[in-house]
Amino acid sequence: MIRLTLVALFSGWVVTLFAQQPAVPYAPKQSDRPVALTEEEPGFQPIFDGKTLNGWEGNKTYWRVEDGAIVGEITPETLMKSNTFLVWQGGRPKDFELRLECRISERGNSGINYRSVMAEDKVTPANAFAMRGPQLDIDGRKQYFGGNYEEKGRLFLGVRGGVSRVTGGRPPTLLARTGEEAELAQAITDGWNSVHLIARGNVFTHIINGRVMCVVIDDDEANHPVEGFIGVQVHSGPPMKVEYRNVRLKTF
Repeated sequence: MIRLTLVALFSGWVVTLFAQQPAVPYAPKQSDRPVALTEEEPGFQPIFDGKTLNGWEGNKTYWRVEDGAIVGEITPETLMKSNTFLVWQGGRPKDFELRLECRISERGNSGINYRSVMAEDKVTPANAFAMRGPQLDIDGRKQYFGGNYEEKGRLFLGVRGGVSRVTGGRPPTLLARTGEEAELAQAITDGWNSVHLIARGNVFTHIINGRVMCVVIDDDEANHPVEGFIGVQVHSGPPMKVEYRNVRLKTF
């Protein structure tokens, strides 16, 4: 019995000793190259619980939770004249990364607004959930999916496959291409797609399924937003359905 006790105590000391050892700092080597992530980066926190719309606000006629996803849907009975949003109430992030998965019907039109403000809706004054600000565009026909469109503002800031600079007073300038629009569209599936949105300083990067779809450098200081709400959209038009799940946010 004494021997077993001593062994247990010794084992505990060894575990404690190893646990207290400081992590060896990373030292770059000439042979190192960037590698793909095999697990989630640290720092991301869920902002949707997968069960309720707690922490989000929007018109419940169009928004619900189903099978672990936020669902935005327009039916023949709920057609509308204005876009409406489901808005996260947990803050107004400045520099951040947002990761989620989305799926949209063939005729669907949606998007993820960020650094946005609540806006007046002149078409439908009763619409309390209109937004103005940059948007990662999402559409079922893959015409604009991945691009950057500023809702109720400066409109097309960047197109799929483009790196653009916005200066104000003239259309955005195309600086370079990350790929051809049609080729990048092939990376977008009809099912669930992985979305990674990065807003750091005045640079907005949209990544879909590991492909860089659009980069905008916003040098229009008089008009570019520095912080704001995050919201997901159902767009006016025909009946449609969009779904969002596994929504995680990392702020800086």
